[in-house]
Amino acid sequence: MTRTPLNIALPYYSGAGHTAQIAKAIAEGALGDGVVAHVLDVETICAADWATLDQAHAILFGAPTYMGSVAARYGAFLEEAGERWMDLGWKDKIAGGFTVATFPSGDKLATLQRFSVFAAQMGMIWLGPAEIGAPVYPEREGANADGSWLGLMASSARTPRGAVRAGDLETAKRFGARVAQMTIRFNS
Repeated sequence: MTRTPLNIALPYYSGAGHTAQIAKAIAEGALGDGVVAHVLDVETICAADWATLDQAHAILFGAPTYMGSVAARYGAFLEEAGERWMDLGWKDKIAGGFTVATFPSGDKLATLQRFSVFAAQMGMIWLGPAEIGAPVYPEREGANADGSWLGLMASSARTPRGAVRAGDLETAKRFGARVAQMTIRFNS
């Protein structure tokens, strides 16, 4: 018996390429038996992308944190997506979020809070990462290095330019796998 694949959509904005790397790592971790991941750049969003979002079983919101908040371009995307609020078009979809900033804190929590409040208003079901790394488990150096459970936080590496910490990319893959597992479980 062949079942219809479950779709996870990752609409993201990436000013310098860091957030795109995280989106692709999450998508890589999510791919598996019966799960398809769609990485969507909100800078080039089109009608087909909106259809993908509307048909997705899970949506993970991703944007860099600039000056203590979500990047303005992504805020515009959320406002566009908010048109689905009146009919609760995204109700009961799994939701989650990811963000990147230069500093380990970088006020990334404010961005994740914006995403999670948006998802709550849309009637979505929020899911965060579940990785416990160092210093609790020293052998897991790099896993969830920013200690965030509301959503995935990553930090851009200073060298080489445009890089993301390796541990953050691995945490992103594991977050993608978690989202895929929970999406399968919720839609079974």
